[in-house]
Amino acid sequence: MSRVSKNPIFVPANVEVSISPLLVTIKGPLGVLSQTISNDLLSLELKDNYLSIKKEIETKESDEISGTVRALLANMVKGVTAGFEKKLLLVGVGYRAQAASNKLNLALGYSHPIDHLIPEGIKVETPTQTEIIIKGIDKQKVGQVAADIRSYRKPEPYKGKGIRYADESIILKETKKK
Repeated sequence: MSRVSKNPIFVPANVEVSISPLLVTIKGPLGVLSQTISNDLLSLELKDNYLSIKKEIETKESDEISGTVRALLANMVKGVTAGFEKKLLLVGVGYRAQAASNKLNLALGYSHPIDHLIPEGIKVETPTQTEIIIKGIDKQKVGQVAADIRSYRKPEPYKGKGIRYADESIILKETKKK
């Protein structure tokens, strides 16, 4: 039994939730997000600024999907009110990042610079040449853009050079001894 789906989601006063048979739309001060849900297994109810999820049929599938839908809707409410942010650090000599309008220019020690296109709804800032801050209202999109940028040069285990998350710790390996 999913304990996650039993917790109701608090909806602040400045957030508007509209529930249609297959689509949930959440509108807040930062933007609008939509999510499709399976109507035959779940029903949503908005009462007294709390959004709750009820299972129509008590099956294993409805139990699994109810916790997932609850987490998605909670992330949507948080996204349209506060937003999400990921911070990446560039570690290495000559590694630089520069944000242009919808591109992120990266110099990562390759023979060529890398231009990463930023999707709509995502904002990228570079306060310094070795810091990248990715912001947006969609948690999945922010995480995917951060993972795509990190995949250009993952941290290597001997010197720790590469692109890493700000809260990530790299365990360095010891070099071979003769």
